[in-house]
Amino acid sequence: MKNLVRLTAALMIALTLGVIFTPKSVLAAQEAEAVVEVMSDDASVIHTKGNSAAIVVAVVAAAGAIAMGLVIWKAIEGIARQPEAEGKIRTTMMLGLVFVETAIIYALIVAILIIFVL
Repeated sequence: MKNLVRLTAALMIALTLGVIFTPKSVLAAQEAEAVVEVMSDDASVIHTKGNSAAIVVAVVAAAGAIAMGLVIWKAIEGIARQPEAEGKIRTTMMLGLVFVETAIIYALIVAILIIFVL
């Protein structure tokens, strides 16, 4: 189980770094430096808010995906061990998935608040 969590975390980090450090993004960063010099304070704040919201949603969505995977994995293991308890295990699994998804939706709401309220 620990190996699966580590592998998933490593893949998420690798994908994130791959997206961040593509040659296009490096060129865009150089162009952004020139643009930042002429950006007003308002535009800079909006840019920072957008980045903050993206980070919030990305981190919570990744953590939620890992949590959902672990919940389903353990439910399948439980059903394999005790097939007669399938209904109770499935009900409990669904309830757990709802709670995890609720946390992800709250993070999306926080990201929207970061953008439009702060």
